[in-house]
Amino acid sequence: MTAFFYATGFGNATEADQAKALLYYTFAAHQGDYGSEMSLGFRYWSGIGVKEDCMAAMEWYEAAAEKSMATFLTGPPGGRTLPLLPTRLSDFDGGAYGIGSSVASTGMNINRNVIRAYRARAAGEKWSDVVEYYQFNADRGDIEFALRLGRIFYQGSLYTVGGGISGGAEAVGAVPRDFHRAKAYFMKIARLVWSRENVASPLTHRKEGATDGQKLAASIASAYLGRMYLRGEGFKQDARMAKMWFERGMENANAECANDLGIIYRDGLLDGKPDTKKALTQFGVAAGQEHAEALVNLGKHYYQHGDLPHAMMYFENAIKHGSPFEAYYYIAQIHASNAYKNSLMGSCSFAVSFYKHVVERGSWRENLLGEAEAIWFKEGASLAEKQGAMLRWYMAAERGYESAQNNIAYVLDQDRDSLRGTSLARPVSNDTARDALKFWMRSSAQRNIDALIKVGDYYYHGLGVADEPEALRWEKAAGYYHSAVDTHISALAMWNLGWMYENGRGVTQDFHLAKRYYDMALETNAEAYFPVLLSLIKLHVRALWHSLSGGKQRALSIWGDDGEGGDDAWYFGRAKEELKRRLRGKARVDGGGGKQEDGTGNGAQQDGGAGEQGLDADREPTPDEDPIQWARDRRAAAQEAAAAADDYGPEDYWDGTPRAPREGDEEDEFADTLILLLLCATVTALIWARGRWAERRRQEEQGQNAQPPFQPPGVVL
Repeated sequence: MTAFFYATGFGNATEADQAKALLYYTFAAHQGDYGSEMSLGFRYWSGIGVKEDCMAAMEWYEAAAEKSMATFLTGPPGGRTLPLLPTRLSDFDGGAYGIGSSVASTGMNINRNVIRAYRARAAGEKWSDVVEYYQFNADRGDIEFALRLGRIFYQGSLYTVGGGISGGAEAVGAVPRDFHRAKAYFMKIARLVWSRENVASPLTHRKEGATDGQKLAASIASAYLGRMYLRGEGFKQDARMAKMWFERGMENANAECANDLGIIYRDGLLDGKPDTKKALTQFGVAAGQEHAEALVNLGKHYYQHGDLPHAMMYFENAIKHGSPFEAYYYIAQIHASNAYKNSLMGSCSFAVSFYKHVVERGSWRENLLGEAEAIWFKEGASLAEKQGAMLRWYMAAERGYESAQNNIAYVLDQDRDSLRGTSLARPVSNDTARDALKFWMRSSAQRNIDALIKVGDYYYHGLGVADEPEALRWEKAAGYYHSAVDTHISALAMWNLGWMYENGRGVTQDFHLAKRYYDMALETNAEAYFPVLLSLIKLHVRALWHSLSGGKQRALSIWGDDGEGGDDAWYFGRAKEELKRRLRGKARVDGGGGKQEDGTGNGAQQDGGAGEQGLDADREPTPDEDPIQWARDRRAAAQEAAAAADDYGPEDYWDGTPRAPREGDEEDEFADTLILLLLCATVTALIWARGRWAERRRQEEQGQNAQPPFQPPGVVL
């Protein structure tokens, strides 16, 4: 803690001194302190208080990763359960700039679990209400609700992540884990197909007449039941009972069951005699279905036998399919070995990045982020408790957690006043702004694009920066915006840069480049249509006026340099067509309000779906599904079915649930009308200005012609 206080000066306990912080961190790390090893690794990796040194960073991160891996292996078969994945505070608000403007909530990121949770919370949903709704339907005999509810209680969250059961879940949507309730729901589903247990002959006691949907649901439930017996979660640990349920699940080719059977054979959990051949066979079956943990297990087999190329192939494939922990550790080990032997900086960088992921994901020793998040969102949390959460985020930020750095910056942010620049703006603390800027910069250095734009904003507005000429600050701001634009995913950065080129702030004034960046913003994010349209109208009017008044920059052609219809041409109709095209694509991605056909299961239930008949025979619930949207779609489908059978129409028992907007003729007509009005207003203004200018010239010429010639004094004509 002494090193931490010297590093941050937290609470004014002492004056910040990076040299002393480094000294105390080093003392603690040499004594095996886990947090100090992480802090030193991050400092050497980022060059904070020391010269950047990849090899030193790798050594410290490797020491911390070894401790995380050792803790993981102390768990039951398959390793310890991963902590819930922490969430950034800004994501709870749709990103640092709000929903639709932030990279965190635009493009494909709109489908991130935390953004789905934000939209659900904004609509007034409570996690307890969602769980209660699931329970209501599960208790009525709906198999799919029961299966999902069992998974929620087992994982401890409404939102799971990829990588199978072992992949873990997210802290957003967290609910208390309850193995006994999970067991009850899974057993209820399994009993639809299997009447009772039989360890000696697992495939006996199968019920006749079970539907394909019931068989699929029972196989998934069997995977969970077997895993709970294998790990002693809700049951007394019993490898034979686990094997029985896994073999039953294998009747429906369940990948989880195959992988866990492989673990039983590999570790010799039945009779103490490992059977590598059988284990590899089962791992191969699961890996053939792209099961992440099975791919890791195959990679570990090749790694232990010295076949590193094959091991690397399996580990990389496992990460591709969602492996959250072990694969990163073994890839880091391989790269670290190359770095030590051959002094390869490329291998060193990979090793540091992967070790860093391991120690941050496997935070069993000190789960600072989890504790801080629980305190911060605690109902009725006091100011002292909030300060305790901030202390934990500061400590985690020192250890290199990007989400902690982002959280601190977001809490301290001095750039969220919509009245900034007016007399009504709230006063800004430059000391607080300086701290916020420091953490925005550290967050942006770890590839957070919204944080990178924030750094540009701070330099542009002079928040938390040294006193220097405006022109120099604007030039630095433009540099940060350029870096964000180079990622090709931030429409806001493109718009900011376009505005700076239009006004010549920090860059040479260039209307053509301004137009290019405005167009890029629209292409990147269709939701930026209206502000970009207004900016382009203003830009064209300004450019035309600049040209008419004798400016050196030629006016922009509304139709582009290539003429009408050119590849780079822009016109108002094209902007509208582009918006419609992107909105249609967005509706397909987001799921709108109707059924999807993308296989994610977010759409409405198809005919012959679950209900009491079980799951769709060809579909299994995926972790990418939004449990709240899925429940809404199921409810909507049930209401439609009831309406078809009831002359009096459907009855809505959940009136408070928001419906997804639908594109209709009225919206199209409104957009068309708005565009026409803007065009008419622009043309009218230009005609009026031109007429006034021509009339003034005519009057000046007439006045000169009508004036009599100059006469000397005293002469009368």
